Amino acid sequence: MTRIERAFAILLLLSGGGTVTAPRLAQRFEVSVRTIYRDVEMLSATGVPLYAERGAAGGYRLLEGYFLPPVAFTREEAVASLLALALARGLKVPPFPAALDAAERKLAAALPARLRSLAAETRRLVGFERAAADLFHPEPDQDREPGATAARAVELFVAAILDRTRVRLRYRQPYRGTVTAEIEAEPEGVIWDRDRWYLIGRREDGRRRFWRADRVVEIAASTFRYRGDPEFDVRRHLGRTWLGEAMAQWARSSPVAVRMTAAQAARLQADWLYRFARFEPDADGDRVVMTYGEADPALVFELVRWLGPGAELLRPAEWRPLLAAELAGLAASYAVTAPRS
Repeated sequence: MTRIERAFAILLLLSGGGTVTAPRLAQRFEVSVRTIYRDVEMLSATGVPLYAERGAAGGYRLLEGYFLPPVAFTREEAVASLLALALARGLKVPPFPAALDAAERKLAAALPARLRSLAAETRRLVGFERAAADLFHPEPDQDREPGATAARAVELFVAAILDRTRVRLRYRQPYRGTVTAEIEAEPEGVIWDRDRWYLIGRREDGRRRFWRADRVVEIAASTFRYRGDPEFDVRRHLGRTWLGEAMAQWARSSPVAVRMTAAQAARLQADWLYRFARFEPDADGDRVVMTYGEADPALVFELVRWLGPGAELLRPAEWRPLLAAELAGLAASYAVTAPRS
């Protein structure tokens, strides 16, 4: 037994709790007491918290909770543990930040060689967004609870990333309620944002898409493998940068334009979603026109009412009389009645 092997064996023996004397350790490992002293000094020099207690019942003991015995992880268990560590690290004020990094390093070191790269892969393929300012953005009722299918979708998607296999999925379009035909995609990464998982992958046409996991109706692993993009890093998509392209697409399909004051525009530009709309000065230069995409007039009317005086819906033009009638009804409830004589 080499000195390193013996030192590790001493550490394992002491991890069971209790106190062990140097003569007993020497007998156990068939070396001299002086050799045990040197082994203990080496462990202490590397930061292992060993304590020596004097007296008849004395000996060496290890700080409780310092060392855990080897644990056999499956790949899925290792991924789940690394995701939990990454989620804690992604908090605005992570608890025990130094301990989180140390725990990840130790977990990676304890994993078999075939799983050891998962720690680095987790940071590259899984991202966690920080909490965002959400000034005014309600979701449809059916989207408030993710349900069990979202967890299953994420599980299959992450497994497909690690296996480099494609997935086949059907997806419920937001706000329309329609379900897409089967989509075949090459998974690249996942992002956790505002209590939602977002799946990132490339469709067969090569375009990158984002799918919300709780809107996946069906998902299954494909037998087709793919090489993947070794340069892909989910951290490039954090900060919700992907919403810029999505907002531009929505604005082309269902354009809405609202004119407002500069102060109102500044408030909306602090919102997690509306900041990705297009903000341009209007013709006279003293106000701002925000253009974005929305198919539901009720949500647009709510936004205009929330902004208050100074906000004007410009288009769709056919929505203007509907909003005017709604505002007239609101104003009527505040009409001042002349006192009777």
